[in-house]
Amino acid sequence: MTEPLTDEDYLRRTFELAARARGRTSPNPLVGAVVVRDGQVVGEGFHRQAGLPHAEIEALKAAGEAARGATLYVNLEPCCHTGRTGPCTEAIIAAGIKRVVAAMPDPNPLVAGKGFARLREAGIEVATGLLEKEARALNEAFVKYITTRRPFVILKTAMSLDGKIATVTGESKWITGPEARRYVHELRDSCDAILVGIGTVLKDDPSLTTRLPEGGRDPVRVILDSRARMPLTARVLTQESTAPTLIAVTEMAPGERVAALREAGAEVLVCGPGPAVDLGLLLSALGEREITSLLVEGGSTVNASFLLQGLVDKIVWFIAPLIIGGHGAISPVGGTGIRHLARAIRLKEMNLRQFGSDLCIEAYPLWEGTGCGCSPA
Repeated sequence: MTEPLTDEDYLRRTFELAARARGRTSPNPLVGAVVVRDGQVVGEGFHRQAGLPHAEIEALKAAGEAARGATLYVNLEPCCHTGRTGPCTEAIIAAGIKRVVAAMPDPNPLVAGKGFARLREAGIEVATGLLEKEARALNEAFVKYITTRRPFVILKTAMSLDGKIATVTGESKWITGPEARRYVHELRDSCDAILVGIGTVLKDDPSLTTRLPEGGRDPVRVILDSRARMPLTARVLTQESTAPTLIAVTEMAPGERVAALREAGAEVLVCGPGPAVDLGLLLSALGEREITSLLVEGGSTVNASFLLQGLVDKIVWFIAPLIIGGHGAISPVGGTGIRHLARAIRLKEMNLRQFGSDLCIEAYPLWEGTGCGCSPA
């Protein structure tokens, strides 16, 4: 005999539904909803895109009259304010829902417990906290953005077994295999923006688009180019894309070069006096544009800048089964480095995956209490 499904089972289903819209809901969170009555699912839904109905509305519409007296499962606290759409709490109350099970409160200051309070005020039983860690992981980019107004930063790099990202001649295509490269394009598809340094543009002339067999969404392209050296023939300026190109320069960039880049269609952001782009100012500027997630695919210098300033929220680190060697071959993180191991950047919640013959470590830098001398974003 089949065991009856539990609150946890139904919440996990909301996670599955929510994930279907990964990369499509920004600046809104990923949300799925399930309506259950007498042990039967009578309605499901998920938030498909900012401006479209929220998950709760989709699920209640699917349930119809069966929603009266039912339980609503949702991975995030229902909203109680009017934004691009109306408040979900009022729709839940009107539908006659008896009980709401939400994995986590909404960190948005406009909600932050007010949604639960409104439901309880209307006599609806509310339970929260079950699978909260998993729910926060699902919406890690939204949580970072809505509480700091800066994007969630993912640093991706790929190296050989002996820690090289290129040979002594600069050759780097391809260290990883096709399975790993596909995953990188899935990351691009799910992130709002992608960032590289001008060195990568001058060396490789990348398009920084998403290339998946089934299609995908191009992220906003962000280039660190302190002195506006970007060639006007670069692919990020000339190749057709659904996403704009932002070029971050400093006050040291020649005015005529900045004007030429703008004439070529790029948006130029002046971030600090120089000589390097002020990454903090840049992240704040991206947040103002409702960019909630940023994929950093930089080289050794860019990686070091983000890491040593404590601006990375997550790393995706590929290790390929090959050995390159060479004192002059570049490692993934350059810069001045850290002088003492006690101040090294340490990682938490490490997850090991395999893509073809390549290994991938996904983890989170442990900024607090490490003594690394870095300040978190």
